[in-house]
Amino acid sequence: MSDLRLVIFDVDGTLIDSQAHIKGAMAAAFLAESLPGPTDEAVLGIVGLSLPVAIAQLAPELEPALTDRLVTAYKEAFHSLRAADFPSPLYPGALEVLEGLAAQENLLMGVATGKSRRGLDHVLEAHGLRRFFVTEQVADHHPSKPHPSMVQAALAETGVAPEDAVMIGDTSFDIDMGRAAGVRTVGVGWGYHGAGRLERADIVIDAFSALPAALETVWKR
Repeated sequence: MSDLRLVIFDVDGTLIDSQAHIKGAMAAAFLAESLPGPTDEAVLGIVGLSLPVAIAQLAPELEPALTDRLVTAYKEAFHSLRAADFPSPLYPGALEVLEGLAAQENLLMGVATGKSRRGLDHVLEAHGLRRFFVTEQVADHHPSKPHPSMVQAALAETGVAPEDAVMIGDTSFDIDMGRAAGVRTVGVGWGYHGAGRLERADIVIDAFSALPAALETVWKR
């Protein structure tokens, strides 16, 4: 039986702080369709969902064709903002913790994100993170969080049992996805939902430096 463990990270709000680009692109998309834009709070509340699901949640009264146009407009605006600006920054301590975890022989790492393949590739290349992850799950190939499909695929690709895996994320969608897949969960309080919406996580941390100890704690339960 394998003694491997798997740590799966969300991206937006967990590894990188992308809220400036997300809020700007969403405002531009709604403006392009002459629609009143959602509040910043509402936009951050849907981060982590696949884009069509997120926009439908922000504006459930819209016809599907208009929702599709908003999805396209958002993608175009996001790519333009990203090209004109610096990459979304890593959260403090993220790189150091990833390097420390990567040094553990029996530990694998992956990502499960609402980003597209193109979006994730940009993040991994901009920050030199691809070397850390053996499994990468993106919105292009899975139902939106909190469906467990992404975590289940990561487990299947690595051969790690659910009880030996942990999902780490900043939103209730991440935590619910992990729980639905039967893995342990760590909520991070520095992201977009805040600790108050992460009560279903096995443990919640407020700094990246606390992650290694949190992992040991949840694996002992």
